[in-house]
Amino acid sequence: MRLLIPMALSLLLLGGAVPLSGCGDNDCARKGDAGVPIGGAFELTDQAGKAVTDETLKGKYRIVYFGFTYCPDICPTELQNISGALDALGPDAAKFTPVFITIDPERDTADVMGKYLTSFHPSFIGLTGTAEQVARAAGAYRVFYSKEVPPDAPDAYTMNHSGYVYLMDCQGRYIRHFDAGTSGADIAEALKDLLDPGRK
Repeated sequence: MRLLIPMALSLLLLGGAVPLSGCGDNDCARKGDAGVPIGGAFELTDQAGKAVTDETLKGKYRIVYFGFTYCPDICPTELQNISGALDALGPDAAKFTPVFITIDPERDTADVMGKYLTSFHPSFIGLTGTAEQVARAAGAYRVFYSKEVPPDAPDAYTMNHSGYVYLMDCQGRYIRHFDAGTSGADIAEALKDLLDPGRK
């Protein structure tokens, strides 16, 4: 699997964090930037077979990652980093919803997602859907992905995709992203800063 980091997306995200301001009407004290065109409406199915939309997830900060369960190394590493960050937060982890959205709905059924996510933080929500639903969600987050099929083994295909981890506010607005390979410790520090900007 190759991670794709498109130039247009890299320029859009240059600089990482965006200014945070204001107080929300819910548990999120910090708001994202509605002017950054990342995030938006989607309708998918979670690992329990229940319909989930962007509206369903409102009320907590979201940590969103797109990948696939057949990924041999990069995706599980990213999910483990997110899990480690949440473990480091202790009780404050309840303020975040980690979301894993497949870009391989052909193989990643709700049942497959549920079994896969037992290896990671228990609060993870795994989302799948039809190819069209997944494409719509990926498009909302500016996620690029493609299927790579070996000519001699068409069933053993892999998926190439961009590898950012997105931090969104309680309304689903972009706050910042983490590059692929960002450690759980570094993610945890950023989440702590989000919850308590004056802690240092």
